Amino acid sequence: MESVMTGHSLTDIDTSRPHPARMYDWYLGGKDNYPVDEAMGRQMLTLDPRVPVMARVNRAFMQRATRWLAHQGVRQFLDVGTGIPTAPNLHQVAQEIAPDARVVYCDNDPIVLAHAAALLRGTDDGMTEYLQADARDPDAILDGARRVLDLGRPVALSLIALLHFVSDDDGAHDLVRRLVSALPSGSYLVISHATADFTPEESAAAIEKLKAAGVTLALRSREEFSRFFDGLELVEPGVEVPQHWHPELGDPVPGQDDGVIPGYGAVARKP
Repeated sequence: MESVMTGHSLTDIDTSRPHPARMYDWYLGGKDNYPVDEAMGRQMLTLDPRVPVMARVNRAFMQRATRWLAHQGVRQFLDVGTGIPTAPNLHQVAQEIAPDARVVYCDNDPIVLAHAAALLRGTDDGMTEYLQADARDPDAILDGARRVLDLGRPVALSLIALLHFVSDDDGAHDLVRRLVSALPSGSYLVISHATADFTPEESAAAIEKLKAAGVTLALRSREEFSRFFDGLELVEPGVEVPQHWHPELGDPVPGQDDGVIPGYGAVARKP
């Protein structure tokens, strides 16, 4: 199998400031993070101690959405902003239902590249590949994806906990439009996203702390989040807090109902 793994090496890892993928790994109890990530993670916990629950709820949403899509007959997945592998990964969920599913993962963090082998252990009938590219470069993503996926057939595009790290100035909505425009009718868009709608004071403090550390946090309202799906057909139940999106497709996350989960999740079909 030809690999599309290209890009950085471990020597490119910047350990002088926190990185969202490594902070996420720390929230989930992983070991692929650095003191700077843990330090910022602990600052986030002082603002809201439920951040690790939010991270797990987000992962659970991805898994349920992938199950739903595989049951709808989707056999191709493009996961942008993959993050550090945490089992079960998207390809494991998809290929358990559809062993012939093809999955392309994409991330720009060299530490994710270092763990790409874990992402590539798929079924013999399917295919998994890893693409090193920046989410803000949709042309590079699509060029790499075409080497594995047939963009003439439906594709599920997953942007899980990614877009709240892409500001409007960096063209977050244009990025989504560019990726979706390259996919055929019958494709799906899956997004989860943090919001300040429920916790405005804590969110404002988090934005400032992360900004001081060089990390962008663009928390969007329900209306702003919904704009990512303009021109698409939302799957029931539409825009929801993540744990309320088809909960029957997975086990509940411990602690998910002990207060608000400040985020949204949705899946939509391209007509």
